[in-house]
Order: sequence, then structure tokens, then C-alpha cells
Amino acid sequence: MAAALERGVSPPKLDHFEAVPGRGVRAMFANDAVLVGNMAFLAEQGVSISSAEARVRALEEKGRTVVIVARAAKIVGLLAFGYALRTNVARTIGTLRRTGMRTIVMSGDNKAAVERVAKEIGLDEVHAQLLPPQKAALIRALQRNAKVAMVGDGINDSVALMQADVGIAMGDGADIAIDSADIIILNNRLDAVLEAYEISRWSYRKMLQNVCLAIAFNGIGIPLAATGLVYPIWAMAAMAFSVTTIFSNSLRGRPRLFFDAILSVGRVAEPANT
Repeated sequence: MAAALERGVSPPKLDHFEAVPGRGVRAMFANDAVLVGNMAFLAEQGVSISSAEARVRALEEKGRTVVIVARAAKIVGLLAFGYALRTNVARTIGTLRRTGMRTIVMSGDNKAAVERVAKEIGLDEVHAQLLPPQKAALIRALQRNAKVAMVGDGINDSVALMQADVGIAMGDGADIAIDSADIIILNNRLDAVLEAYEISRWSYRKMLQNVCLAIAFNGIGIPLAATGLVYPIWAMAAMAFSVTTIFSNSLRGRPRLFFDAILSVGRVAEPANT
């Protein structure tokens, strides 16, 4: 759409538009049915794809994802797309694997294109030509043996993002994907997933430490105060000391997180260059 507007092309008004998740879209224009999607989708809609099948297969073997455009049950064009990898994606995948995580790609695109990308960046497992419900079903199967985090940015990822134990969406993704996720990467850098992972682990450790500190202070202080062995003024001082200790422990190691959060209040996030 952006490319069309840049070239001065005004999209025509459609009489009807419907998106079919994982398949394509269909619309009505000038009393003609317009279909845009993969071969299976057009075949289901009664479009003869025999004239374009050989060309589509050849493009898919080269690692391209092909979208067919048809009007009035006749093919009018093919669109072939290649993957543009995000910055540092190979390094991010490598780091995740070194931590002991298994990295899996789930895509609705053709298998040849997905396998080419998976080989390039070093993924452990490939699942291609999946519909949105199939992505969610795969995550449910993985959850029987492990906790699952899902990173996605498209409409077709929304169901899987909700199913995962932790859903992570990219800030430039579809609105429904962002709404379905637990974590949103605002700077759109995939390696920010590593930062989110480290911050989450650090925060969990701090939470456990603070709970233990609170139990220790209260476990000792309450019995002493209840038996009258400690004067009220000293009990107040001990309470203030416990709060200060817990606060200081929370800041220890990563004070920048706290101060950045304070300074970001009321500030509009700026888009990052990727």
C-alpha cells in the first residue's frame, strides 16, 4: 500500500473485502471477484491454476513465497516475495541456542523458502505452510514438555502468541499481534529479545530475594514487637530499614532500569532505525 501511494497509485474502492487467515484475501471490484492468495486458496475458490503452477513451483524452489492474483476466476499476475532478515537475527538465534533453548520457526510460507532461511540463521526445527490454528496446536504440543515463548508480528501469529507461555510481539507488527502478546519490543530489534530474557531472569531473582528478606525481617520483628521486647520507636526504625534494604537490593546491579522508567514517564517513544 505504501509503495502504491508513493507512486501516485490510488487504490480503487472495493464493494467487499474479506481476509481469510493463512490463505489470502477476497474482494469484489466492479462486479468481479478478486482473489489474492496461495495456490491452495485459489483452487478452493474455483480458479484454474494449471497455467501458473509450473512458474509458481519454480519460484518456490528458489526460496520465494508466491502470491497469486486472480480476477473473475482468471489469473492476472504473480507476486514473488523473498525474506529480508532482521538485523542481528543470526547472532540472536545463536545466543538463544547457547543458553539451551530450542529454536523453532513456524510459518505459513512454502517449505523451501522457510528452510532456506532456517539454514541461513541456524534454527533447530522448521514447520512451514501452517495455518494460524496449526501454529497454536504446535505450541500446545510443545507445552507438554517445556515452557514456550513465541515471537511474532503478523495477524496469523496472534492465536499462537496468546497460546504461548510468553508471547512477544514486534512494535511494527499488526495491531492484533501486539494486543495478543505479553511483551512488546518497541525498538523492533530482534536482539532485544535477549535483553527481555535477561531482564526477566534478573527480575525473578530479585523478587525471590526480596520476598526472603521481607519474611526474615517480619519473622524476627513481629514476635519481638508482640512480646514487648522491642520499643515501638525501634520497631518503626526496623521497618524503615527493611523497606530501604529491599529497595536497595532491587536497584543493585541494574539501577538504570529504575531511572530509565522514571525518566520515560510522559515521553513519546521514538521509532528506531533497523
